Amino acid sequence: MAKVFTIPVPPDVSRKKNRVRTPDPRYVDGQRLLVEAMKYLAQTDPIANRHAIALLSEHVRTRFRMTDSPLG
Repeated sequence: MAKVFTIPVPPDVSRKKNRVRTPDPRYVDGQRLLVEAMKYLAQTDPIANRHAIALLSEHVRTRFRMTDSPLG
C-alpha cells in the first residue's frame, strides 16, 4: 500500500490582500426573489407544488450560494 506524505505549508502573511468587500445588491435580490417564489408556491397549493418548492430550495441551498458571489 502506498504512503501519503503531507508537507504542511505555513500561510504567507505577505500575500494577504486587504480587499474591501462590498455586497452586490443583485445577489441579495436574487435570493429574495427565489424565496418569494417559494412562498408564493407554498401559499397557492403546497401539495401540488412540493416538487417545485424542493427544486428552488435545493438551488438556493447549494448551487446559488456556491457558484454566485456577492463580491462579483
